Amino acid sequence: MKTKKLHPTQKKLLDILVKNIDDQLSIRDMQEMLGISSTSVVVHHLRQLEKNGYLKKNPYNPRDYQIIKGAPEKQITYLNLYGLAHCGPNGSILDGNPIDRIAISTRLLTFPSSEAFMVKAKGDSMAPKINEGDLIIVKKADDAENGSIVACVNDGEALIKKIGKEIEKKKKRIILISLNPKHPPFLAKDDFRIEGEVKGVITSKFE
Repeated sequence: MKTKKLHPTQKKLLDILVKNIDDQLSIRDMQEMLGISSTSVVVHHLRQLEKNGYLKKNPYNPRDYQIIKGAPEKQITYLNLYGLAHCGPNGSILDGNPIDRIAISTRLLTFPSSEAFMVKAKGDSMAPKINEGDLIIVKKADDAENGSIVACVNDGEALIKKIGKEIEKKKKRIILISLNPKHPPFLAKDDFRIEGEVKGVITSKFE
């Protein structure tokens, strides 16, 4: 993929975003830093940077931009698909070979595709949100906020669960919760670890 040469304003804007990566700049902030007369011009250049693979915007927060490191990201990427198989002692969902590679538009991701993988759901414990055969988009991570839905390993088994964290006598307990009330919550085992946070679901069922 040939890298498109940046407009000077877009290059300056990208530099501003990189230097202020820990701050959520408003469009007005960017306008002032660029020294241009209109916020609409800023929006135009942000869209061009996003279109050409330099930025990825969080659709739920207009101030949150992920900067794609290195070359611009392609419009289509291939994500490794893993099954929820038994992992064994100290095993990982990501161990071994993926069962498939799935083409997906990078516009569907709110984070760099290099941090993404997919798993194929099994069982009904996370219904109705996640059903048997659904493809789940996961962002690699080793921790997640309380109440997040994660891909994890527990007692050697690969699972998709909602996590609950409780402090009891100065000790943190991790509770693994199913969305389907037929499956009761249970405590995480000593080998529990998070592989990633669920960021999207591609359903296998159509009404």
